[in-house]
Amino acid sequence: MSAQPVRGYLGISEVLGQLRAEFPDISVSKIRFLETEGLIAPARAPSGYRRFDAADVERLRYILTAQRDQYLPLRVIKERLGRDDQPGQAHAGQGGHTAHGGHAGHAPPHGAHAPHGGHAAAPRAPGQLLSRRELLDEAGITDPQLTELEAFGLLRKVGRLYGEDALEVARTAAALTAYGVEARHLRTIRAAVERETTLIEHVVAPILKQRSAGARELAGRTAGELAALAMRLHQALIEGALAEAGLAGAGRTSADLDGELAREDEARHPRREAGRGFEGASA
Repeated sequence: MSAQPVRGYLGISEVLGQLRAEFPDISVSKIRFLETEGLIAPARAPSGYRRFDAADVERLRYILTAQRDQYLPLRVIKERLGRDDQPGQAHAGQGGHTAHGGHAGHAPPHGAHAPHGGHAAAPRAPGQLLSRRELLDEAGITDPQLTELEAFGLLRKVGRLYGEDALEVARTAAALTAYGVEARHLRTIRAAVERETTLIEHVVAPILKQRSAGARELAGRTAGELAALAMRLHQALIEGALAEAGLAGAGRTSADLDGELAREDEARHPRREAGRGFEGASA
């Protein structure tokens, strides 16, 4: 962990810098969402800037670790933190050791502080399907937002459950809402994906017609390779089109974008809703 500034607090961009090596998916929008949900409560400067002290950073680390290592829903993590916040209980982010007997910043042992019925949520194995509630918690979206994504055909369900692809779509859609991009605006992307998928299916169709035992495995591997190439081409075409249009920032990485969002958050609060131009887009 990098040294904390002499002033005794961190800005949101500095918090990202401290946590990103351990949690590559951490972002400004994720921190804002955790604050909105009441899991963290950083102080505010008179100007409105968020100010994080060491305990806030450790609390964030605790939350992110519990999500990553134990696959705990946010409601369970919030309940554990709430119990830790009670008088006589060690705060999960105060440094040293928590009330669970573990080091601060690490999720307590599975089964500790079981919610309500006395049973903590079971850890979710990689690839395990999610319930609607679990998807909402992990993606950081509301129930109406999820309903809208489903209405426009952006999420794939397996019966009544959701896979990792649905989780990634929901997380990305949540990030796009910060720019004023709504689910209805993403139909063009879905349509492009459907056309690209049709192309890939056409290419691998002759492989599937083979009678060999490994034909389906070969077709799946070929489809994956084609998909990776299609995504690489898609990115290159977008970057070229943006450069031709003279738009600054073409070719930025996700880390670059998070850094910019962090600087915007430091510069003004509340952050004005971007992307108003989308409101006039055709439905």
